[in-house]
Amino acid sequence: HVQLVESGGGLVQPGESLRLSCAASGYLHTTFRMTTIAWFRQSPGKEREGVGVLFTGPGTAYYADSVKGRFTISHDNAENMVYLQMSSLEPEDTAMYYCAAGIRYDRDPGQPADYAYWGRGTQVTVS
Repeated sequence: HVQLVESGGGLVQPGESLRLSCAASGYLHTTFRMTTIAWFRQSPGKEREGVGVLFTGPGTAYYADSVKGRFTISHDNAENMVYLQMSSLEPEDTAMYYCAAGIRYDRDPGQPADYAYWGRGTQVTVS
């Protein structure tokens, strides 16, 4: 079955960068290329927020307005890996970051209910 594991979180200062990784297992290479991978984040007391979404086949990504121009999603289909490069981090970016997998076609991350598979998250703290 599909499993997602995030890594790369940590404590950084404002203005610094961080790269998160999402390792996907349980996929055939052919099916991974038909998957939608999204990054969400959630901070205490707030709803889970979509940060960006990647369509692994064409390799196109779309972002929430709050991170557009600062965050970039990339991937390695050969290794079933998806990355979230975060730059110019702000204290408001502090959250638990999750990757999620599903089948979706809209050019935005959508809602958590749109995704069938989730990782356990990695904490990002900007302070």
